Amino acid sequence: MFYVYLLRSINFPERFYVGCTSDLKRRLKEHNDGKSIYTNRFKPWILHGYVAFDSEEKAQKFENFLKTGNGRIFQKKFF
Repeated sequence: MFYVYLLRSINFPERFYVGCTSDLKRRLKEHNDGKSIYTNRFKPWILHGYVAFDSEEKAQKFENFLKTGNGRIFQKKFF
């Protein structure tokens, strides 16, 4: 399975991050260990939501959508 996930910063609750992975637990740990330059400043993170897909291609397309203007509106409405 492939997961598109939404993280929320604990210390900066207005900060969110969208990503895609096949190992959700490992990826969350990497974000909280500071291994991502995009999320390092706002750690620690909690998992705010995720969607599972049966193909990497579908997951990547959904991740890309969530990073658009309409995708951000979708996030606020459904996550």
